[in-house]
Amino acid sequence: MTGILLSRGFVAQFGEQLQAAAKAAGVTPQIIHLPDDATQRLPAAEVAKIEAAYLTRDIRFSDHYQSFGDTVKNAPNLKWVHFTSTGIDQHPFLPALHERKVRLTTSAGTNGEPVGQTAVCGLLMLARGFPRWIAAQRERRWDPARGKDVPRDLRGQTVVIVGLGTIGATVARFCQALEMKVIGLRRSPKREGDPVDEMHTLDKLPDLLPQCDWLVLACPYTRETHQIVNARTLALMPKHAYLINVARGGCADEKALIAALQSRQIAGAYLDVFEKEPLPADSPLWDIPNVIVSPHNASASAGNDDRAARVFTENLKLYAAGKPMVNEQG
Repeated sequence: MTGILLSRGFVAQFGEQLQAAAKAAGVTPQIIHLPDDATQRLPAAEVAKIEAAYLTRDIRFSDHYQSFGDTVKNAPNLKWVHFTSTGIDQHPFLPALHERKVRLTTSAGTNGEPVGQTAVCGLLMLARGFPRWIAAQRERRWDPARGKDVPRDLRGQTVVIVGLGTIGATVARFCQALEMKVIGLRRSPKREGDPVDEMHTLDKLPDLLPQCDWLVLACPYTRETHQIVNARTLALMPKHAYLINVARGGCADEKALIAALQSRQIAGAYLDVFEKEPLPADSPLWDIPNVIVSPHNASASAGNDDRAARVFTENLKLYAAGKPMVNEQG
């Protein structure tokens, strides 16, 4: 093995773990860093040494992101790129890697619990009327819920969760603890230990929507899940129902969703993802009552980098051994 393109921050934090994995794999890779000046590029001789690269968060959300993309696109001997994030379709340099058949892996699942917990937090805030109280607090106004404004008990309500990976399963377990009825949707049938009362395939969603109180999107963004929330599906939901989207913005038709929220066709939503990000300042979603917005940040957790690093170093050993890697993209 020749060179691995890594951030200085990753090596500083996980260098010992990396060395242990390399030793176990029987390889001694050369660690290559991008120039400190994000406007500079690596010399061609250095780029030619890169066989593997890891897009860590400290590169992804920095001025070095463009430099990373340019480097991997131009690395003639690149064989493998690992990504911290689960979804990788948003990276503009990806088509070039696909064309060259570069192996792509992710740390999918390592941030699932934080995302699931955030989704449940949004659900509880909406269920208990926090948007009303937060608005009143900002205005220094005492506004207790009374009469018809008193929230419904969560016990016995039905939550439909699209996607039962780490995120969806985390949401499902919390909802079961709240004594809600949990219905999961995924390709594979129910297995022993799945935290759901029922399991269905995605094509059953229209049949389930009239009985759901909460629709949670925790699925990958694919052709099958593109705009699964649309004018038709929203019309099938009860007026007291809520949407939680911690999947991808493309899973919902945002125009139809805004119309449904403004007309009170559904009761509200917690949204962490959007069709266009950052969410434009003039989007109506910022101001709709009973809508909670977060900046695609549901996964934020101090333990994510450590969990992701473990997947990367395990894959390093598998790569060196010529074996299939964890979370390898087809």
